[in-house]
Amino acid sequence: MTKKPEDEKAAAGGKVTGMRRSRPCPICSKPSTKENYPFCSDRCKQVDLSRWLTGVYAIPASEEDDPDESDFDLQD
Repeated sequence: MTKKPEDEKAAAGGKVTGMRRSRPCPICSKPSTKENYPFCSDRCKQVDLSRWLTGVYAIPASEEDDPDESDFDLQD
């Protein structure tokens, strides 16, 4: 089996590009870096973490009825 020229470049330490497109930092909109993805810096990572810890960001949750409580409502 013959090696393709691309395989030889990769084996010789050629440049390999990632398949993911670069996105801007969600905090400051600067280009993100590979080391801090999806952020551009450690500072922006810390700002995001702080927002989660202080409740600025929140994931909404729906409260489901407790099945045990509904049994009491049905009894007369």
